[in-house]
Amino acid sequence: MCYNAIMSEEQTIEVIARNRKAPFQYHLLEKYEAGVALMGTEVKSLRERQTSIAESFARIENGEVLLYNMQINPYEHGNRFNHEPKRVRKLLLHRKEIERIAGKVQQRGFTLVPLSVYFKNGFAKIELAVARGKSFADKRDTLRAKDAQRAIKQEIQKRKKV
Repeated sequence: MCYNAIMSEEQTIEVIARNRKAPFQYHLLEKYEAGVALMGTEVKSLRERQTSIAESFARIENGEVLLYNMQINPYEHGNRFNHEPKRVRKLLLHRKEIERIAGKVQQRGFTLVPLSVYFKNGFAKIELAVARGKSFADKRDTLRAKDAQRAIKQEIQKRKKV
């Protein structure tokens, strides 16, 4: 199949799980899309939305990106070949992307945080971000900005009703 045919096809994205705390706890600097090496029962559980990435993180070890603490519940109809819920999973990235990420993560204060898990054209993908942790003051500023946005929306809604 030629490259143009792939680009012209309609891409379908089905979001399975989001890490809603990540933008509050981290400054998100760069985002990457990675494939996930999964077992068959893990894919079936993902399709049933039986996953959580709230506590998960990624590390680069031996030139590979590994995802830790991603909870995928065992498949309900699985047999003795069912998977471990919190096993370490390999993320699939190009070598140059891994090297670029490794250069940034080696600096103090940077980490790899998963933002969302989704299916893109039938393949399980995860969105990763190179991030730096926010300080307490930064978190307060985020909350202040969120409250201000909420107040503005409420005022707009109030004026529309009148």
